[in-house]
Amino acid sequence: MSDGRVHYGVSHGVATVRFDRPEARNAMTWAMYAELASACTAMAADASVRVAVFRGTSEAFVAGTDIGQFTTFQGADDGVAYERKVEAAIEQIEKLPMPTVAVVEGWCMGGGLVMATACDFRIATPQARFGVPIARTLGNCLSTANVARLMAAFGVPRTKRMLLLAESVSGDEAAAGGYVEKLVLPGDVAAAIDAMCGRLAAHAPLTMRAAKEGIRRITMTNLPDGEDLVRACYGSADFKEGVASFLAKRKPEWRGK
Repeated sequence: MSDGRVHYGVSHGVATVRFDRPEARNAMTWAMYAELASACTAMAADASVRVAVFRGTSEAFVAGTDIGQFTTFQGADDGVAYERKVEAAIEQIEKLPMPTVAVVEGWCMGGGLVMATACDFRIATPQARFGVPIARTLGNCLSTANVARLMAAFGVPRTKRMLLLAESVSGDEAAAGGYVEKLVLPGDVAAAIDAMCGRLAAHAPLTMRAAKEGIRRITMTNLPDGEDLVRACYGSADFKEGVASFLAKRKPEWRGK
């Protein structure tokens, strides 16, 4: 498979970030994370950008991180470094001064779900699926900060369903729960994006920036340290088994070690 691309462009005050690795449901590679960081840096420095749109190619938003990259991990330190890398990417999205909109037309899993959650609004189709199936697939975990983001967006019961039961949330359920702002049919996505961006672009930029940052600070203040949890999962034999079984397309054998 290719390393994929993260394309960035600006037109009429609207920046668009597009995740492009359709053969892997846009699962993120290290190269894609680097391009995402560059796009966010460019957006933050461009005063002409009034709204930013994040979306994927084909029938996915982002299906997490490419699992093949985990085969080089040697232990807990690699897991901590990886979670810090993901956290840095999420913070860049979250701290963008302009309103952000995630467009989800299919799979939105793992790190992709956290990216969509870091955006201010979400437009989705009924085919969208939101989840973090790592309890069933990999045996790793999210950082405490990313768990906090999901709890703030979905509430505790749905977050537990995703993290413990490894269930996904449908586009319909996500809309009913308020996570998705607009649920539209595939043919209506472009019009919904235009309407949302036009509405946001017409509002006071500094007021929206203050609101975004205030909400972010309240949500992320006084988070407990969760590095011990990351170390316990990424340093385990179960994580190695999860990666190996995922790539071999077989069911993992969890041992709790």
